[in-house]
Amino acid sequence: RLGLVEFRAFEMPPHPQMSLLQSLLLRALVVHFWKKPYQAPLISWGTALHDRWMLPHFVTHDIADVARDLRAAGYAFDDAWFAPFVEFRFPRYGTVVYEGVQLELRQAIEPWHVLGEEVSRAGTSRYVDSSVERLQVRISGMTGTRHVLACNGRPVPLQATGTHGEFVGAVRYRAWAPPSALHPTIGVHSPLVFDLVDTWSERAIGGCTFHVVHPGGRSYETYPVNANEAEARRVARFWNHGHTPGELRLKPERINKHFPYTLDLRWNPA
Repeated sequence: RLGLVEFRAFEMPPHPQMSLLQSLLLRALVVHFWKKPYQAPLISWGTALHDRWMLPHFVTHDIADVARDLRAAGYAFDDAWFAPFVEFRFPRYGTVVYEGVQLELRQAIEPWHVLGEEVSRAGTSRYVDSSVERLQVRISGMTGTRHVLACNGRPVPLQATGTHGEFVGAVRYRAWAPPSALHPTIGVHSPLVFDLVDTWSERAIGGCTFHVVHPGGRSYETYPVNANEAEARRVARFWNHGHTPGELRLKPERINKHFPYTLDLRWNPA
């Protein structure tokens, strides 16, 4: 039941207890399937693996579903045990609330492509294109189609989560411009300016700004000494202000049918 996305969510556990829980989960799954093999047909998710299942909201619900199946099979697994994995793999960037509408930004999964061989001074090497990143936006308290979320002036495709007034979506963007990367002519999209637009008044009622690097241009020369310093650096890149003032009319865009949850800033539907 655990797919590739869930295993990526368990990479590099920072604490021995998390590593112990990961081993316990895998052993429980092996025993469970040994006693009761999975006989149902497999589901072909297609492009949803690189769209819906890249988002922490759906990964968290899928992990809870796996824990529910293990509890039904007689293995006591609490959903709260996996909360450290979620916070470690999908850290929260920040949250803002405007007129009862809450907007949360959280890191999502982004697969990185391995490029072809290139000649270097030491021989040949293969670079990894780590210039593209993805984040999740989750909004609660929206009123029907009155509110629209925009990122850098483009509407974000939001999908209902099943909870009243709650929607989730993703933004895929070029974070930096390395010397070797796919689509080298596409520039950097940072900073990301989010506008919560009220379509009735055609104005942004609020928003936030997310910077990929330190907004003041500071360059860190060392790694964070602990989780608190890492969190402080991440918080410094999030501003709870910076939305577009004045009248704001968004141009409607065609949603990519292969990636309905994701706004890819590299893709121009026109």
